[in-house]
Amino acid sequence: MYEKQVLICGDTGCRSSHSDIIEEEIRQTIKEAGKEKSIDVVRVGCFGLCEAGPIAIVYPGGKFYAYLKEGDGIRIAKEDLIGNDTIEELLYQETLTDDVLKSIYETTFYKKQKKIAHKNCGLVNPNSIEEYIALDGYRGLEKALTKMNPQEVIDVIKESGLRGRGGGGFPTGMKWQFTKDATGSPKYVICNADEGDPGAFMDRSILEGDPYAVIEAMTIAAYAIGASQGYIYIRAEYPSAVALLERSIAKAKELNLLGNNIMGSGFSFDLELRLGAGAFVCGEEMALIESIEGKRGIPRNKPPFPANEGLWGKPTLINNVETYANVAQIIFRGASWFNSIGTEKSKGTKVFTLGGNIKRTGIIEVPMGTTLREIIYDIGGGIIDDKEFKAVQTGGPSGGCITKDYLDTPIDYDNLTALGSMMGSGGMIVMDEDTCMVDIARFFLEFTVDESCGKCTPCREGTKRMLEILERITEGNGTMEDIDTLEELGNTIKISSLCGLGQSAPNPVLSTLRYFRDEYEAHVKEKRCPAHHCKNLLSYFISDTCIGCTRCKRECPVNCIEGEVKKLHVINQDACIKCGNCMEVCPTNSVVFK
Repeated sequence: MYEKQVLICGDTGCRSSHSDIIEEEIRQTIKEAGKEKSIDVVRVGCFGLCEAGPIAIVYPGGKFYAYLKEGDGIRIAKEDLIGNDTIEELLYQETLTDDVLKSIYETTFYKKQKKIAHKNCGLVNPNSIEEYIALDGYRGLEKALTKMNPQEVIDVIKESGLRGRGGGGFPTGMKWQFTKDATGSPKYVICNADEGDPGAFMDRSILEGDPYAVIEAMTIAAYAIGASQGYIYIRAEYPSAVALLERSIAKAKELNLLGNNIMGSGFSFDLELRLGAGAFVCGEEMALIESIEGKRGIPRNKPPFPANEGLWGKPTLINNVETYANVAQIIFRGASWFNSIGTEKSKGTKVFTLGGNIKRTGIIEVPMGTTLREIIYDIGGGIIDDKEFKAVQTGGPSGGCITKDYLDTPIDYDNLTALGSMMGSGGMIVMDEDTCMVDIARFFLEFTVDESCGKCTPCREGTKRMLEILERITEGNGTMEDIDTLEELGNTIKISSLCGLGQSAPNPVLSTLRYFRDEYEAHVKEKRCPAHHCKNLLSYFISDTCIGCTRCKRECPVNCIEGEVKKLHVINQDACIKCGNCMEVCPTNSVVFK
């Protein structure tokens, strides 16, 4: 029996901030002190508050150490784990109030969250199937195999109101029913773990923090629809998740929780990994199927849908990681438990990656119906440097931008769609007053142009033409006709593209046109970027507060600044390349732009 335990975040985000070094420092110090049998050191999945990483939590007491750096692991081991002293300067500030130590889950970042898909992340050793089982793991599968027939399993998923968490929010139970009822054999179960949205890492955090939740759920799904083979399609850029899944699948087979005659029930199901090469379009279910079959990852025409003709022409069920992460708990706890959470048409919780110009970045999981204001200001802590909120972009490159007028909108599938955005996989990028919305639209469209498979003309050619127009506008060469053309092209592409990538690609442009048309017009009519972001539309000047220190002159790469020591300097506008070096180095903030 261990006397103490320290949980160290081993998610890719914290490891990129060198949590491995902290972990090794703790382990080595404990080993040198001969305390290995009394102090347990566990690498766990993501805690969610990525902005504060590397993170470690010490039990008993739940002391939450954050923003750790090299050497802090030695201190934690010596002073706290061995010496029984709390290191106050390393604690996450909000957990220590009036000398009272609060739990991490009492902080403002966590108070309004509810964990379902992320229930075990940050709590269990993802390598330990025993720890997963200790927290009700495999209770759902056991119940399904011993007390329910396949149709009863599907009925529970239907009654729960679970909708797909990977994009459009199609009812999960209905998709399972279609696949079960389809003619043809064998049938397949696929997990779409091809997470390609910029700034999105929800699926990765689940796979790295709680892989058995997905494996158990896929086994339940296979029982429900009558499949004996499944595949997890995961991008090769997630090497830690890939390695962990391989070990987890092997361990589940070893314990007869996967493979032949699972739990002595007579039901058999095997699971394999398939690695993707990083094409964004392979997140689309038909392109994903093509890739698993060894072909180029491009979409097929629909119908027929995968439920009828999917992998190798056979009925196939596809759900994403987060959708599966809810399934085992729904079967174990019941449909009424899940559908008591959320809104009338959007049940349960949703995982988001919260990023951009916001104080607390990371992964959050909130009940459907939580407002944008609660997420941005209560959970996220508001805008960096207390600047004005301008917009939030939801749904990744396929989503849209939402303004401050809609901050009190309850988040669910239908509300976001009505605002010109979408839930998508769950990316949420917050933007402040200094963000140019025209350039944001250009940035996301550039991504989708690069990732288009090129199969259909509207997406291949239409998005490219839209990008060219946006580039002209941000460079100061746009016309009012360009704005009208953007809108016309965007609406045409939405209704005529082959797959979801093309159909949603214009969303960032159309939503910014809807809410920020004045910015487009300022770029075109006045040759001015209101956010002072687009370089071609900026002009740098030196004000009369200049002290003549010559730093700007020395740092100018094109020698366009004139002036003597201790005298007012002047920028030659014809020669200036608008690099901004002069503004960065000026000690008196005398360089301004207009």
